[in-house]
Amino acid sequence: MRQRVVIFADQANIDLRGIYNWLADQAGPFVALAYVERISAFIHRLDLASERGTLRNDLMPGLRIIGFERRVTIAFTVDQNAVTILRVFYGGKDWEDEWDENDPPLTP
Repeated sequence: MRQRVVIFADQANIDLRGIYNWLADQAGPFVALAYVERISAFIHRLDLASERGTLRNDLMPGLRIIGFERRVTIAFTVDQNAVTILRVFYGGKDWEDEWDENDPPLTP
């Protein structure tokens, strides 16, 4: 089984900070931090058996989508050496529309 490094794109880090900020306002900083840490731990486990999730070549070649705890959608790509986390969408967001608006098709 191949192990890959997990890399966060700038927008994925911005998404995680946004989730933290929103949740900290709703439930407090300790709850927000614990939740974002769980998301991050889940993402870092993509280092092994990385080719999981649903392949969405219709949005971007090599794009994969995976869910976390029924509230988070993670968009990522996989190559020989790395898993690149592109976006982390929370809650009721229509991530496909947000993807279309903010993320032009890129080659992985």
